[in-house]
Amino acid sequence: MSAKKKSKTIRVRQMKSLIGGKQEHRDAIRSLGLRRIRHEVEREDTPATRGLVHKVRHLVVVVED
Repeated sequence: MSAKKKSKTIRVRQMKSLIGGKQEHRDAIRSLGLRRIRHEVEREDTPATRGLVHKVRHLVVVVED
């Protein structure tokens, strides 16, 4: 019996609009998979994902379960 190790994930929710924002921020939100305000996605907790969240930290919130 092999036990699969559960990978750590984070939940990210978009809280503010992209209207008037930089293209760089739009690209980061889209690459996270967010589509609209209050849309929430679950992503693997990697340094790359954390970097994207950090880039748009004024637009998103990390949801604690």
